[in-house]
Amino acid sequence: MKTAFAGNDQKSDRSDCRIGLTLKQSGGLDIHLQSKVETLYGESIHACCRKVMQAFSLPHAEIVISDNGAPEYVISARLEACVKKLRKTYIEVLPDMLSQNVHATKRDRLRRSRLYLPGNTPKLALNAGLHSGDGVILDLEDSVAPERKDEARILVRNTLRAVDFYGAERMVRINRGEPGSRDLEAVIPHHVNVILLPKCEDAEQVRETDRYIQNLRKDNGIDHEVWLMPIIESAMGVMQAFEIAGAAPSVAALAVGLEDYTADIGVQRTAKGRESLFARSQVVNAAKAHHIQAIDSVFSDVSDTQALRENVRASKALGFDGMGCIHPRQIRVIHEAFAPTAGEIEKARRIVEAFREAEKRGLGVVAVGSKMIDPPVVKRAVKIMELAEGKA
Repeated sequence: MKTAFAGNDQKSDRSDCRIGLTLKQSGGLDIHLQSKVETLYGESIHACCRKVMQAFSLPHAEIVISDNGAPEYVISARLEACVKKLRKTYIEVLPDMLSQNVHATKRDRLRRSRLYLPGNTPKLALNAGLHSGDGVILDLEDSVAPERKDEARILVRNTLRAVDFYGAERMVRINRGEPGSRDLEAVIPHHVNVILLPKCEDAEQVRETDRYIQNLRKDNGIDHEVWLMPIIESAMGVMQAFEIAGAAPSVAALAVGLEDYTADIGVQRTAKGRESLFARSQVVNAAKAHHIQAIDSVFSDVSDTQALRENVRASKALGFDGMGCIHPRQIRVIHEAFAPTAGEIEKARRIVEAFREAEKRGLGVVAVGSKMIDPPVVKRAVKIMELAEGKA
């Protein structure tokens, strides 16, 4: 008999479990549970396993569980992954969808910070929204080993349904090609807000993904928009950035990934970032030309807060609207550094007041002092005031 495994059972793998499943011809369900919380939750863990096996019409099996405090949606995902390694089936065992997870986000929503989390590591996702990041990314690409992507896909699907993100935008970074299509099939029906497209090098890649998503939305009755954030990570991507940024109406932001980009052009990434100035400027200009957000790369040195702060200030000066995070402690620094300065707030206040006065007087032209103010400048000033007032 063949045994399938899914999950993680190291001491550091809190909120996870390792499940081994062997299907049998008879004898019913034989569940072996090893857990420090068995006294409190053993009965509910057994009930969860019985529910999953019943859904797949598999009444006879041996299930071995090494549990490290996994919630029910994780146990269910791990057992479903085991079943699908042994049987070809399209059945899904879905946890209840939290009502607060059924919501849309705006195209120009504030995206100063987005926290990357490995899609196959539940302990990091459980309370990720409490860190007050603008977005949480459940990653199915680089952070997941190729042989674990199927089980990660099921776990991410369950996470989108069962975990409270506390208002953070719900994002998923998918894989390229056919695995990416399977990623989309898994997450689109469950109210994901943003799909990140890694290593994007041409506009057709974006259009093809957009078409696939629109069909999935229609098939699953998803009436709110799912936004796209292509990530530029190569020399070719940089040169195609303008076309990529305007490839589909669902593109809400354009991001740059500097680890892969610097590797592609054969240089080392440095703290000062001179080697990536062209790429970052290209991404900013491509995004702004299409009136979408520009999102900078992650800063990889988690321990150096001052260097992060300087990096964010430089990012803001180039025109970026936000950047990625690899640790929750980076979020506060990023938000503070992207916040408007006193001078920016005062200038924005004068522009907004001048605009409102011109509106009252029925004037079609706005002026501050001797300078004429165009509508895009007014729009930016309003955005700065919203940021300053915490309304963005």
